[in-house]
Amino acid sequence: MAKVKKEKNPGAKKSFEERLDRLEELGEEIRKNDSSLDEAIKAFEEGVKLARALEKDLDKIESRIEILMNGGEAASEDDSDEGSEKAELGLFDDGE
Repeated sequence: MAKVKKEKNPGAKKSFEERLDRLEELGEEIRKNDSSLDEAIKAFEEGVKLARALEKDLDKIESRIEILMNGGEAASEDDSDEGSEKAELGLFDDGE
């Protein structure tokens, strides 16, 4: 049985890219057939935590971009334009 690699210092602040790479590693480990159920569950749990943290970071980045695109004004001033700017930028689209 393959063991899921544990992070040596999971509390250390890592870059977005490093955490995304770790999430991808966890996904690969879960998909392997030689992992025990307990190892797969631990990897899944770590992956869910990472995915939630990455999603929060993406939300913050998106807010910063909206502020920049509004010329430094608060993005919440005009909610009616919010959707059109996201579409115009094409950021975080799923390719549709």
